[in-house]
Amino acid sequence: MEGLKGPGLPFQAYSVIQQLIFKGEAITMIIGLPKEVKDNEYRVAMTPGGVSQLVNAGHSVLVEPNAGTGSGFEDREYEAAGAKIVTFAGEAWDAELVVKVKEPQPSEFDFMRPGQCLFTFLHLAADRELTLALVERGVTGIAYETVERPDGNLPILTPMSEVAGRMSIQIGAQYLEKTNGGRGKLLGGVPGVRPADVTIIGAGVVGTNAAQMALGLGAHVMVLDIDTERLRYLEQVLNGRFTTLSSNPLNIAEAVKRADLVIGAVLVKGAKAPCLVTRAMVQKMEPGSVIVDVSVDQGGCIETTRPATHSNPVHVVEGVLHYGVTNIPGAVPRTSTYALSNATLPYLIKMAEGGIPEILRKEPALERGVNIHRGKITYEAVATAFEMEYTPLGSM
Repeated sequence: MEGLKGPGLPFQAYSVIQQLIFKGEAITMIIGLPKEVKDNEYRVAMTPGGVSQLVNAGHSVLVEPNAGTGSGFEDREYEAAGAKIVTFAGEAWDAELVVKVKEPQPSEFDFMRPGQCLFTFLHLAADRELTLALVERGVTGIAYETVERPDGNLPILTPMSEVAGRMSIQIGAQYLEKTNGGRGKLLGGVPGVRPADVTIIGAGVVGTNAAQMALGLGAHVMVLDIDTERLRYLEQVLNGRFTTLSSNPLNIAEAVKRADLVIGAVLVKGAKAPCLVTRAMVQKMEPGSVIVDVSVDQGGCIETTRPATHSNPVHVVEGVLHYGVTNIPGAVPRTSTYALSNATLPYLIKMAEGGIPEILRKEPALERGVNIHRGKITYEAVATAFEMEYTPLGSM
């Protein structure tokens, strides 16, 4: 692979570099930390502690004003950690490496430029517009959700999946309340009254954490997955009113029909989620039942779900409440930011110290995370989703 710097940094970035050199500071890499602009997204990609580690290693971190306020981190904390608080968003984007939480929004597309490396959640297989924007602008996009270790572990996606899985039950319990449009059922019931039935489709990280939370609240939980070994493992480690079923259309239809709350927790790494729950299945659910589709950021595994925001999180189809927010962990930013930063910081340090092109050759997990490079789609599932050309990263 060739270097990722492209023709050079824009004027604004050069001015920052010149200021730092004038002060006698050694610069290894310029890292940008913009404020998130997605609806009600309060997370930030780095804590002041993470910034401190990068600055102490000789790197410069440019932070957009109020980038961390939603997570409880003030600008003065970032300044104390050694960051430079820039004037506006464009300056934070004028960096060799830009670190975010969520995918760039259309208002941010013009900040992207050739040679720039973007490290964030991308979910490209469900977003053709963003995919084309990254390709057209020559950005190298490393997606958190496809950074994958040789053993198949997804080290950056995992903590956010844990948060989303646990929150899906909190959210479902809230919307089951009659005052919020639900059936008026308490998830765990009370002595002499049947608990709510929770169906979880997918036994990965999201599904497991959802099951733990639902069982802890006393619900009856049914988990479906195609991996029998995974179901066997869950039966060994989880206790309570718990049933497992092999995932197939018949079993899914029966489990959805009896459910008060359905959690969509299906993941195909880097690819669009398969649609497993049809409208016909939803029609057979009781009015006031609730669906929380955590898979919605990858297209959703439930036919009647559509992407939603924290400002307008719920829509009703066939009398069933659907919650389709694409950034669920953003509602608990303090917890989520710490968890995300813990996972990303080791990779950020490697990229900053080793140089992005070099570390991609040496770090297989990061190499697998590259979805777009130099105007080419380098992740096969993304290319397949849009019937576009796939170019293996190693061939470039």
